[in-house]
Amino acid sequence: MTATEDEKDKPATRRGKAVETVGLLVVGVAAALLLQAFVIGSFWIPSESMEKTLEVGDRVIVNKLHGATERGDVVVFTGWHDQDTIKRVIAVAGDTVVCCDAQRRITVNGVPIEEKDYLYPGDYPSGDAFKETVPPGHLWVMGDHRSASSDSRDNGTVPEDQVVGRAFAVYWPFSRAAVLSRPETFAKIR
Repeated sequence: MTATEDEKDKPATRRGKAVETVGLLVVGVAAALLLQAFVIGSFWIPSESMEKTLEVGDRVIVNKLHGATERGDVVVFTGWHDQDTIKRVIAVAGDTVVCCDAQRRITVNGVPIEEKDYLYPGDYPSGDAFKETVPPGHLWVMGDHRSASSDSRDNGTVPEDQVVGRAFAVYWPFSRAAVLSRPETFAKIR
């Protein structure tokens, strides 16, 4: 091979690498967009209704392929005013949710929920008495800062098909990074 043949091959090699780089970039962007649309998402906390668990300005990662929604999950759903909303699931379809027992606790199917781990300090489980049986295909949701939350007490149950996904981690700000787990108190409800 002569020097002139080597020089002729260099532009083709550079072009091939550039095409490969652009191709990989397009595939990466497409994969990220598909993940965002169908698998995971990000949600910004706009209000104090989920304090102490989530503060205004927190960003959470939402699993859109979460499976069945369970009591205690923190979920993002299309809310009562067609806006994405985030609340904690207190009761699922078929459950009877009541406020409050003699110790001022919410009960689900007669089992009291101990909410001290996530309820906003100084808040009671509810200022309003209620007794509801959750209809099929619906969820009873409440904010963790009950006195600052508009939730199922005011707006009724949420259709399960409006759930966007389950919030499973706070990722911003870094100082508040945490995994959101289901509180143990819900495990004893049948």
